[in-house]
Amino acid sequence: MKIKIVNKSHHPLPQYATALSAGMDIRANLTEAVVLKPMERKLIPTGLYIALPEGYEAQMRPRSGLAIKHGITLLNTPGTIDADYRGEIGIIMINLSAEPFIINDGERICQMVITTHSKVEWQAEETLDTTERGAGGFGHTGKN
Repeated sequence: MKIKIVNKSHHPLPQYATALSAGMDIRANLTEAVVLKPMERKLIPTGLYIALPEGYEAQMRPRSGLAIKHGITLLNTPGTIDADYRGEIGIIMINLSAEPFIINDGERICQMVITTHSKVEWQAEETLDTTERGAGGFGHTGKN
């Protein structure tokens, strides 16, 4: 599948790290390093603009290495880029650690997964069919 992209950063286009990777690394596009203080959130620019086809979305997801090593994640994960959005992709990052974290220009800050989605048409009903689970929610099975 080919997707139109405008790259206003000076970094390479997003790419898959391995042949079976689901996500492509996305890099920060900064004029100077950004310090992310503990519990602070900031919008980090990427310099990337994409045009997805109808029926597709781009999901922005945290990088596991940043999460486990530094407590850095995305605040609205997964962030969704809709097919009709044409602005710059920005990444909302948050520092959940007790130490400041420096984001440098070109640093891999998240991963992007392109996927399809469905549109639904609601069918209003008075009741729903029953299932074994029923209305059981979080922890309803009692299993660890």
